[in-house]
Amino acid sequence: MSKDTQIFNLIDAEKERQLHGLELIASENFVSDGVMESVGSVLTNKYAEGLPGKRYYGGCKIVDQIETLAIDRLCKLFGAEWANVQPHSGAQANAAVLLACLNPGDKILGFDLSHGGHLTHGSPVNFSGKIYDPYFYGVKKETGLVDYEMMEEVAKKEFPKLIICGASAYSRDWDYMRIRKIADEVGALILADISHPAGLIATGLLSNPLEYCHIVTSTTHKTLRGPRGGIIMLGKNFDNPYGLKWKNGNPKSMAALLDAAVFPGTQGGPLEHVIAAKAVAFGEALTDRYKVYMKQVQKNAAVMADEFVKRGYSIISGGTDNHSMLIDIRSKGVTGKDAENTLVKADITVNKNMVPFDTESPFITSGIRIGTPAITSRGVKENEMAQIVELIDRVITNIDNHTIIAEVKIEVNKLMGHRPLFTWE
Repeated sequence: MSKDTQIFNLIDAEKERQLHGLELIASENFVSDGVMESVGSVLTNKYAEGLPGKRYYGGCKIVDQIETLAIDRLCKLFGAEWANVQPHSGAQANAAVLLACLNPGDKILGFDLSHGGHLTHGSPVNFSGKIYDPYFYGVKKETGLVDYEMMEEVAKKEFPKLIICGASAYSRDWDYMRIRKIADEVGALILADISHPAGLIATGLLSNPLEYCHIVTSTTHKTLRGPRGGIIMLGKNFDNPYGLKWKNGNPKSMAALLDAAVFPGTQGGPLEHVIAAKAVAFGEALTDRYKVYMKQVQKNAAVMADEFVKRGYSIISGGTDNHSMLIDIRSKGVTGKDAENTLVKADITVNKNMVPFDTESPFITSGIRIGTPAITSRGVKENEMAQIVELIDRVITNIDNHTIIAEVKIEVNKLMGHRPLFTWE
């Protein structure tokens, strides 16, 4: 069979784009050769519906060992008691949790999408807002920090069955102890979605929600630096903490309910090649070198945020504790959409993002979201943040100047073109 040159030429072109550009999308990263080799392995040939030791297909002896290894490594990484590594994405992991814990029409309390939450936390355009009855909390306008008083007020008024914490565009740590106190007062379960800061949590650089939250989900890319996929975890004493009657009075444990909600509830066969890559990434995340990497991600983000502030940009919440920052660029007279579309011409990739209390639509936005995991994987250090912010600022403040944008692109290519896509150092 001849090679599909049309597709592989495009793959080569994408590799060149990644090599020569500044990848600053907070949800993206670069993976090791081991992760990529696993995703492209013969494991893609194997069907394995079910769980290790309980499959609906024969020939699963090897993939059972691989999936078990992934589960064991993940539990060790976060201090979890149980895990499911089969969700195809973070959204699929959240869908399984809601299916396991709720009935259609049940109330959920999530972080407002326009304040930094995620679609699967109750957005009306998502299954979570269509099947369930969503209510929301947000951030305080004056500080940009999560409004826990608002969370408590809404919870005591509506008595949701599930409180969701975690975000796709929030740069501070979470007070899980306080959320647990609120949940206990209203008899709600807590789902912590740690898709963005998972690597920082795994290495002890941010608070671990497993101590207080009943269920934890995450993606395995982003800061975990693994393949694109999802996970679900449980800590100690997670089974039916309020004596709730589960879906249809099901007496099964939460672990069993979650397993069933993944398969056959929301998915078919697991992607064993991706699960192998997850196992590789979890193994890498258990090393001292990974902790050094995560410290550098955090340091790069903090220095970058300071550099933006020095240049007159408004960072929501005033700074960052994690790998990312949400920047209000209205003071520069530019929309998020225009910034994203112009920066990419200079080989700088960011994404437009709504800021809290935004006056623009989700398709335009007043902000951009920036993160440091990907550039840190390429060896960029904190002493280069000032240069990177200056390049971004030069484009944003000269949005219609094609000559300056072209000059910035040359500087970006010079800064990044010689670096490998992935380095431990």
